[in-house]
Amino acid sequence: MKEKQESWFESWFDSTWYHLLYRNRNEAEAEGFVASLMQVLNLPVPSRILDLACGKGRHSRYLHSLGHEVLGVDLAANSIKQASAWKAPGLDFRVGDMREAQGNEEFDLVLNLFTSFGYFDSEEDNLKVLEGIRSALKPGGRLLLDFMNTASVIRNLVPESTEQRDDTTFHLKRFVENGKICKSIQFESDGKSFEFREQVQALSQKDFLSYFQKSGLDVVLLSGDYRMNPFDEINSDRMIFLVRKP
Repeated sequence: MKEKQESWFESWFDSTWYHLLYRNRNEAEAEGFVASLMQVLNLPVPSRILDLACGKGRHSRYLHSLGHEVLGVDLAANSIKQASAWKAPGLDFRVGDMREAQGNEEFDLVLNLFTSFGYFDSEEDNLKVLEGIRSALKPGGRLLLDFMNTASVIRNLVPESTEQRDDTTFHLKRFVENGKICKSIQFESDGKSFEFREQVQALSQKDFLSYFQKSGLDVVLLSGDYRMNPFDEINSDRMIFLVRKP
């Protein structure tokens, strides 16, 4: 039997180097976004929330602190191991693939934050994700999907840069290839050379609208930044879709 080849996101997201490279991400900005989001959504407390691609669970923990019941799901076992240290009544974490159903539970809200979509090679997989989300939502439940503003990212792509983390120098190269925005990450550790790769489908607003229509989800709102301002393809940093299951 042919051995299954590990996907780039399975090896990279579950590595210690991934967490080292991105350890300086702005926690305050992320928490501020979730706080702004909660004001827009006006969710009753407690609501049942699925944090899909939750990483180490920082947003799940914050949502739980607001009184919500939260399940965090991520494919990276090491991230879930760290997140699980925060388990509490109403806060749980689970290893899972977003292309698969997350059990028989129903949620008021599903979150997919910080460009955690479009990692796969086919539109079929993208639709599997959205169809799984639809089945996980209660009637009238909502999905908040936060993606980069692809047009802006491509226009402002920085071809090469370096990042220093302790004794490790990461050499980053960014490019567009086969309809994907790619990043090559090269570095040395303990005398060995490593190279990882990130790649995200260069999805447009039109692509998402088509996916939502095919998945039976209705678009409620499209915002362009973490302050939930209206989307503008030229100036916005993000594409943040709020959609509803009928």
